Amino acid sequence: MKMEVEMISKECIKPSSPTPCHLKNHKLSLFDLYLPPIYVPIVLYYPFNQDTNLSPSQIHDIISARLQMLKQSLSEILSSFYPFAGKIKDLLSVDCNDEGIYFVEARVKSSLSEFLNHPDNSLITKLLSDDAKWFGAPVPGNYVAGVQVTTFACGGIVVGAFVSHMIADGTTFSWFLKSWAAATARNNNNNTNIEQVIIHPKLDAVSLLPQNDQANGYPREVCSSAVFTSHIKFDNFITRRFVFDASAIANLKAMVKSRSSSGVQNPSRVEVVTAFLTKSIITALKSKSEYKNYKGNFVWMASAELRKDDKETDQLHGLVSQLREAITKVNGDFVNSLQGDEGVRNFLEAVKHESETCASAADNIVFTSWCNLGFYEIDFGWGKPAWASVYGLAGQTHSHNLIVLMDTKLGNGIEAWVYLPQEDMATLELDKQLLQFASMDPSPLN
Repeated sequence: MKMEVEMISKECIKPSSPTPCHLKNHKLSLFDLYLPPIYVPIVLYYPFNQDTNLSPSQIHDIISARLQMLKQSLSEILSSFYPFAGKIKDLLSVDCNDEGIYFVEARVKSSLSEFLNHPDNSLITKLLSDDAKWFGAPVPGNYVAGVQVTTFACGGIVVGAFVSHMIADGTTFSWFLKSWAAATARNNNNNTNIEQVIIHPKLDAVSLLPQNDQANGYPREVCSSAVFTSHIKFDNFITRRFVFDASAIANLKAMVKSRSSSGVQNPSRVEVVTAFLTKSIITALKSKSEYKNYKGNFVWMASAELRKDDKETDQLHGLVSQLREAITKVNGDFVNSLQGDEGVRNFLEAVKHESETCASAADNIVFTSWCNLGFYEIDFGWGKPAWASVYGLAGQTHSHNLIVLMDTKLGNGIEAWVYLPQEDMATLELDKQLLQFASMDPSPLN
């Protein structure tokens, strides 16, 4: 479908109370420095939940009231999430100057159901304001976070938000959105006592993993540039969604558990889908070049290196077993090793090893799981979202082989957003075994 998005207004929503002076300079921790220098987006889709016989003017009044309530509540919760209202300072810290979170109002003349019936992944970027360059690397002076609220002719609302990954991970981002939604819902019921619903995050990770003279110059260069951008390439990337329902995931788990020698008796849905997609993507990559060593980064420094002479990784149970082994290495002992006098040294050595391994691989497949973050529980007072999505790529761009795993609305399936060069995606789309377990680009309304 064709979707024209009209920008109505742009402003900054400031915190309702000023940030204390001693919190004005928010330093990043070592973990923050490691995260890729990108913006993380989420898009939530809310159909109109009122009487469908309302006149256009009545719908307009309801939408106007909702927009005003969103701004008021956002201002209130920014006092707790004060870095979100600041600016990137020097890639090592945030200037919490209370300038405000970037807020855009937009409008679409068609109905939301029309888009959701046949969603076009490449159009989702229109629901995230590009003025703040959320799709690029944050640079000094950029906003930390931003929001675009798009209203549709039917009364539906789409909330698109983005935040610098250096400031927030998926959990913190989810807390922020849940707090904003809860405050909006309570205010909508004429109850302004929002302290019980706002999450007050501890924004002092730097006290556990602090910067120091050794960290200031080295990690930013090694972590972001070497590990995450070494395998970024320019190509005709496109996006497809492969949705695994509960029954498909149960079958994949059964396949793994049937091989008792795998050592994984209770694989999670994230593990089996990650392994299954890895197997499918490797098959697609092998179709155009010699099978060398492929490396999949599944979580922070939890990596599984797949070699052509390893027959076990050709099997689903072998991949799941190797993934489980990699994840278990990132445990309490590992985190403890990053603290204390030797913490920075151990951190830099681990990152250096990760960087060298990435550089030696023929191709990298990067997985990130957003499952169990509760995006479908975000209710602003007019119902839960019909869909929660990320964004699509189309055309010549720079990216890498990336898979984002998200919950389905029912919570027992997985929606995998797969980003691959067009040539590789064309092969993956024809994978008969993959299509036996997953639906490609289905309507979220189904």
